[in-house]
Amino acid sequence: MLYQLHEMQRSFLTPLMQWADASSKLFSNPVSPFAHTPFSQRIAAGYELMYRLGKDYEKPAFGIKTVTIKDADVGINERTVVEKPFCKLLHFKKDLSDKAFAALKQPTVLVVAPLSGHHATLLRDTVRALLVEHDVYITDWTDARMVPLSEGPFHLDDYIYYVQDFIRHLGPDVHVISVCQPTVPVLAAISLMATNKDPKLPRTMTMMGGPIDPRKSPTAVNDLAVEKPFSWFENTVIYSVPGNYPGYGRKVYPGFLQHAGFIAMNPGRHAQSHREFYQHLVQGDDDSAEAHRQFYDEYNAVLDMPAEYYLDTIKTVFQEHALPKGTWEVGGQLVRPQDITSVALFTVEGELDDISGLGQTRAAHDLCSGIPKEKHLEFVAPKCGHYGIFSGRRWREIICPKITEFIKANA
Repeated sequence: MLYQLHEMQRSFLTPLMQWADASSKLFSNPVSPFAHTPFSQRIAAGYELMYRLGKDYEKPAFGIKTVTIKDADVGINERTVVEKPFCKLLHFKKDLSDKAFAALKQPTVLVVAPLSGHHATLLRDTVRALLVEHDVYITDWTDARMVPLSEGPFHLDDYIYYVQDFIRHLGPDVHVISVCQPTVPVLAAISLMATNKDPKLPRTMTMMGGPIDPRKSPTAVNDLAVEKPFSWFENTVIYSVPGNYPGYGRKVYPGFLQHAGFIAMNPGRHAQSHREFYQHLVQGDDDSAEAHRQFYDEYNAVLDMPAEYYLDTIKTVFQEHALPKGTWEVGGQLVRPQDITSVALFTVEGELDDISGLGQTRAAHDLCSGIPKEKHLEFVAPKCGHYGIFSGRRWREIICPKITEFIKANA
């Protein structure tokens, strides 16, 4: 019922938000006489803030049109190469002839994006930086409310099978990068492939800020998962998709609830950010105001997660700690990271990460005991929070070059 009430509220707010948007432009557009009245900037700023606080945020585009390689701008064409009910595999293909592209000798990289609330476009900066030295593919997970019920459920096991299919599609010379949540299912996927002696094992796996072992340096996210019983998650955060979406009747963890949780983690920081946005508008600081818009256009765009997948993750990863304990079975087969012997491992953590605490990702090294020592590499990014390890200046200038060096060393 909560989902239906949310949709009803959204339908009531839409006309009001459209009016606020129009009013903001009325008091800010220089051709409008209202823009030259006293306090017009403050009125316009107030209306725009109202509009952005109440509007519905759609999935943003990656919008990567070019990348600079050796001082030359190269066009990028975004293509879907594999399409499944719950995910698309996207390729950022460089607009070069086959001969020119082959001359670059760029290794193939599969970026496994999180299915944890935000869209894969949250990794736009990750993709853009990697494109300079790599041929990049990324998993683009589908909003569960857009998947018809006839497509069946989607469990954590299915996530693992999807990852394996994508690796096989690109392998065996592929390098896998997992960011945050997918570090766990990616390690499981590669472990099972190693156990079964799959000929298309990837060359390397880079794991960034993920909960391989949430018992180490637990954060508020980890604490919530263990403080509440499993039944609480089943009965409190799972709802059915209403009738105005293709996924009508599907059980999901709704995006709007996830967004409320994101905001609740740092309410003061978000309130301050909106106050500053209002001041930037009043002062005419367009660059700062636009930076705020771009950040929240991405941050506020959320998707619904399939209920089965979400509940499996809570139970398997955060409550039972099945991966580090060695008790996790997928399709009746035990997940054995120790069976991986040929895939190089690089873990990246942020010193100030408040989502996946220090040591949680590094735990992968202990589990992957079969990998030779010279194929292990770890890095803790100083003064870096969770988002900073895959987006922003430190990502571009420090972390991405290290990943590039690691991939080249193990190509």
